[in-house]
Amino acid sequence: MPFNRSSVPGVTVVLDPGCRAPDTGTVLELRGRLDTAVLRTALAQIATGRPGPHGEPRLLRHGADHHTLELPAGLGDWATCPAGMLADLVTSGPAAVARSTGHSRAGADVPGPRPTRRPARTFPVTPFQRELLAGLHLPDQQVEQFTWRWHGPLDTGRFTAAWQCVFDREAVLRSAFVWDSQPRAVLFDHCVPEVVRHPYDTSASREALLTAERERGFDLRRPGLLRVVLLDGAPDGSSAEPCAVDVTLTYHRSVLDAWSVRLLLRTFYRAYLGGGRLPGGERRPDLRDYTRWLDDRNLNAARDFWRRPLGRPPVAPRPAARGERTGQDGTGRGSARLSPAETARLTRWAARRGVTESSVLQAVWALLLYRAAGTAGTPAPVVLGVTFSGRGVLLEGVERVPGPLAVPLPMCVAVDPAQTFSRLLRTVRDQVLGMAAYEWVPAGRIRDWLGLADRPGPGEVSLTFEHRTVEDDTLTEALAAHGVRAGPAALTGAPSPVALNVVAYRDERDGLVVSTVYDCATLGDAGARTMLDRCSRLLRRLPCAADESTTVADVLGTLGEAGTPRLHTRPARDSRARALVSLRAPGTPDAATVCLVGAPGAPHDWHHGLLRCYEGTQALMLLRTAPHAVHQGAAALGPLAEAPGRLILGGFSGAGAPAYAIARRMAESGHSPPPVILGSGEEGEGAHTLAEALRRAAES
Repeated sequence: MPFNRSSVPGVTVVLDPGCRAPDTGTVLELRGRLDTAVLRTALAQIATGRPGPHGEPRLLRHGADHHTLELPAGLGDWATCPAGMLADLVTSGPAAVARSTGHSRAGADVPGPRPTRRPARTFPVTPFQRELLAGLHLPDQQVEQFTWRWHGPLDTGRFTAAWQCVFDREAVLRSAFVWDSQPRAVLFDHCVPEVVRHPYDTSASREALLTAERERGFDLRRPGLLRVVLLDGAPDGSSAEPCAVDVTLTYHRSVLDAWSVRLLLRTFYRAYLGGGRLPGGERRPDLRDYTRWLDDRNLNAARDFWRRPLGRPPVAPRPAARGERTGQDGTGRGSARLSPAETARLTRWAARRGVTESSVLQAVWALLLYRAAGTAGTPAPVVLGVTFSGRGVLLEGVERVPGPLAVPLPMCVAVDPAQTFSRLLRTVRDQVLGMAAYEWVPAGRIRDWLGLADRPGPGEVSLTFEHRTVEDDTLTEALAAHGVRAGPAALTGAPSPVALNVVAYRDERDGLVVSTVYDCATLGDAGARTMLDRCSRLLRRLPCAADESTTVADVLGTLGEAGTPRLHTRPARDSRARALVSLRAPGTPDAATVCLVGAPGAPHDWHHGLLRCYEGTQALMLLRTAPHAVHQGAAALGPLAEAPGRLILGGFSGAGAPAYAIARRMAESGHSPPPVILGSGEEGEGAHTLAEALRRAAES
């Protein structure tokens, strides 16, 4: 089921910031069949988040398909602005789940103070979730995947029931998000997991399925931000054994990390063995408890830790000169492997120096980045990202909490060619140990402390060392008793927000694997292969050639005279030009402009259905900004508000909160605030209904 594809037109909401209710509240015009039970639930949810005295909302019925909702001050006033969020909930946001629960009450014309069902519970997001959700204009960097192979019989019904059991136990799998200027998590009582099984087809491939699942994206306003796809393998007529099945688990990074997925898989296998049932109820602690634990932390010690001097301000090595392009696009992947013997030798060599192979890997990449900076042999700091599990905090049971706790934090390493490499290893080790005490600190806050706020991530290179989880022999044996063997689950290497993402792990044969995922436009295939080759070369040579007297300069000398590839810097562009995209030119010079605003998490093609059925002569624009980038959106639309034609903002459910916030900000800047028109379904009648509403508003 693609992202928010609905053929039911539902309700179209018109929000006019310039139109005020008699008691200085906000007015919403509702066109279409209104489910008043959904409206009650939405109002109750918003009122719950805004305790205090305020008047009752008033619903005026003009006909079966036309209502006016007047929000009193305190619910819809200029300061708190839940009108956009309410429009999202009424059209098809989280509260609209009431439509499918059998709790709607027809005939109730006025919203009352009590909902017809328990409203979805909301709670704050973690700082790391907030940072991830701020990058929703880059949806391809928000999705991750695990794959593994299932050998033996697979009962699809039992498989689905087992995942339903996992969803019932884990609150994070039943959560979604709403935006009320800032995101909040919404927890639902029930969510049905999406499990789809595809039969074997010679025209289909595992790689094509992985790509298709990534590109589908997720509707972040609805729960179920994890889905499972099964692809049957080729049947073997010579064997009575069932064909192997490829399993792909796709999830949004705002709710899970790799540690979480491995936790969920153990629960799933136990549920599968139990016929789709497990004893006990909802797991606690969960992400809500972790968020409350974060609220009690003091950042002073963490700030002092990251701000301590390193001899000079920590500046990451900058890439190649502007204008030097790779000529490539997309995401590239590579991997290198040390044999079990080479891995064991590296581990012993590192242990004699009081470090682990993860410290060696981090020091090696620090050298590669130092070399790329072209510092000509002088001491200099480098910055790289190091991923922590987030489970090393003093919260009981946190190691069993599924959620996006793992976070890459920026690490500053002072590289001095004259010091010994063993000293550098111990420096890196001590740095990581110190950072581990603050792995709960928001990465964005650390970048501010380090003066790296203008950078998009923790560094240009991010390192993750996945420690192999201990196999549960009891589960393995129980599955084997049912004729089932599950292969190891592995990350597929989805696009990353950093230029180069390095993941190291031990494989089943105990060999060290170093894999890379990189942005081809920033670092081409040849450059990525060179950096990976030099990394693996150093990991092999160090145990044989480096002793306590070997200097950093000696290690760098083993790389030869050829320079290390440097990452390309894309030329900066005007933020307003980047935010606004022209979809259709106006029919006349003074025609109105309809600007489409995307819902958080929507795929790049969400507006195509609306564009095909729009019959007006107005100019059509697309605003591409992050949901929280109200200043940027208002600045981009400022010139359009000053043009002769009228400006209209429009979008589908989920775009109401950011669009209305932008309209308010434009009014605060002295512009005439544009009306916001929000629709329900993104295809079929829903797209036609919104297109017609936008055209009428533009021509009025």
